[in-house]
Amino acid sequence: MRKLLIPAGLLLATLALGQQSPSYKLSESTLNNGGDPRAGSFASSASYRIKLDALGQGIVGANLSGLSFRLDSGFVAAYPPPGEVLGLRFTPPGHSTLAWDPERSAGSFNVYRALVSTLPGTFGACLQSGIGGASTTDSGNPSSGAAYFYLVTAKNRLAEEGTKGYRSSGVERSNASPCP
Repeated sequence: MRKLLIPAGLLLATLALGQQSPSYKLSESTLNNGGDPRAGSFASSASYRIKLDALGQGIVGANLSGLSFRLDSGFVAAYPPPGEVLGLRFTPPGHSTLAWDPERSAGSFNVYRALVSTLPGTFGACLQSGIGGASTTDSGNPSSGAAYFYLVTAKNRLAEEGTKGYRSSGVERSNASPCP
């Protein structure tokens, strides 16, 4: 009696080929198996449901859509990269509250501070991290004749920190010691 040995991959491929009929064909592809997010993207209609559970950009920049569905082209729609925080200002009363414009990607914010005399240097050390809203207070006072400067960065829900902004030359400011 002869034994027929079939490699496991070939056996699985053969079984997968049997998953079709005149009205449907089942196939599977893995494009970016980077993770399994809690709130994966879903596309569905009365006859199907698709869940995308890989991190990363879509292969194409355009969205997929049809008469009965619309699907974003990647994970970026739910978790956009953090942008630059703008509109930093002190607000009354007392001018000890630092506020800024909300950033659409932010899950939290980090505040950096240093003396103006240290510029350009490292563009500030971490003063506060993980701030949930678009404001915070600072009760610190620089010594007589000195002044502080502040920079705020956004962190998205994937813990990616945005930029400290750009130099007048257009080069991004460095962040050698990011907030924890």
